[in-house]
Amino acid sequence: MLRRRLASLLSTAICTKPTLSPSPISFQSLHLLQCPNPNPSIGDVKGFGFQPQGLRAYSLLSLNDLRGKVPRKQKTRKGRGIGSGKGKTAGRGHKGQKARGSGKLGFEGGQTPLRRRLPKRGFKNPFSLTFQPVGLGKIAKLINAGKIDSSELITMKTLKDTGAIGKQIKDGVRLMGRGAEQIQWPIHLEVSRVTVRAKEAVEAAGGSVRRVYYNKLGFRALLKPEWFEKKGRLLPKAARPPPKQKDKVDSIGRLPAPTKPIPFFTEEEVASSSST
Repeated sequence: MLRRRLASLLSTAICTKPTLSPSPISFQSLHLLQCPNPNPSIGDVKGFGFQPQGLRAYSLLSLNDLRGKVPRKQKTRKGRGIGSGKGKTAGRGHKGQKARGSGKLGFEGGQTPLRRRLPKRGFKNPFSLTFQPVGLGKIAKLINAGKIDSSELITMKTLKDTGAIGKQIKDGVRLMGRGAEQIQWPIHLEVSRVTVRAKEAVEAAGGSVRRVYYNKLGFRALLKPEWFEKKGRLLPKAARPPPKQKDKVDSIGRLPAPTKPIPFFTEEEVASSSST
C-alpha cells in the first residue's frame, strides 16, 4: 500500500521533467518544475508577487493510518493443550504449595521475615488530638462582610456555616492570634482551644473566649443537628471531659448550639455568692 501511495504522490507532484544541462541548478531553473494552477481564479498573493507553483508537499501519514499505542503481543493462554507449550500443568510443575495455590504474603520459608528483622522506629500516639486552626483576622473579615453577627455568641457551628473553617472537624477548633489587630470590638467565642495571643487580644477588646469540650457524638449534634431529626432521634447529652483534659477546658459544651455566652466569674464573686 505504501508503494502505491508513493507512486501516486510522485506522479501528481512532478508534472514536467527538468532538462539536463551542464550548468549548475539555480533558482531560475526551479521554474521548470511547475504544475498548472488548479484554480486560475487565484492571482498573485498580496505582498509577495508570486503564484503558488512548484512541488506540492504531501504527508505520508493520514488520519486513517494512525494507530493507538497498544501492545501487539497476545496474552499467553494456559491449559490449552501440550501444543501451546503451557498446557497440562500450565508452567506450575507437579504438586507442591506453588502448584496448588499461593503462599502466605511475607512468608520466607521459616526464617525470620524482613518485617521482623528491621527495627521499630517512632510511635503513634493514640491520645493525640487534631484541631482545625482559625485566625482572628478571618473572623473579623466575616464580621465586616455581615456573615457573622458580633452581638451573638460565635460557636464552632457559626464558624462552619460561614465558611471560616472546613467541613472536616476532627477534634475541635483552635483559635489563633493571626490578625489580632483587626479585632476592635467585643466578641464572645466558644472554641476547643485558644492561644495566649488570641485570648489576650479578645479580652483587650472587651470580649471573652471559652474553651468547651465536645466528644465525637457531641460534635455531630453541634454541627449537624438535622441529622438526628432526620433519624428521629433526640440530641445526646453533653459529655464530660476525660481526666487528662479537665485542666485544658473551661466547661462542658452545650447542646443544641448556644446563642448567648456564659459569663466568667472571678474567685471573689464565687466566694461572695457562696457566703450569701
